[in-house]
Amino acid sequence: MSAVDREYEGGVATEKKQKIEKPYLYKVLLHNDDYTTMDFVIMVLETVFHKNSGEATKIMLNVHQQGIGVAGIYVREIAETKVAIVHDVARKNEFPLKCSLEKS
Repeated sequence: MSAVDREYEGGVATEKKQKIEKPYLYKVLLHNDDYTTMDFVIMVLETVFHKNSGEATKIMLNVHQQGIGVAGIYVREIAETKVAIVHDVARKNEFPLKCSLEKS
């Protein structure tokens, strides 16, 4: 008998079940300002968040009328990346569009 066989001799090997928790989800929010155009917000929603034209328009109107709109809900790492991309695209296009995330 090998050392491995002796180690388990007479015992029953059981597999421990690990409880895997789902990661928290985060809302990516777009905030209204007086300078960013509606067309630019729609473009961001279509290109960064892959929304169709109708969805993008609806979210843009929420941003415009309510001051804030939910662009998407993602795990933290993806949400943080989306925020960074929005800020980068806005800065390159000289818009002050603010994007943030909050726990869903």
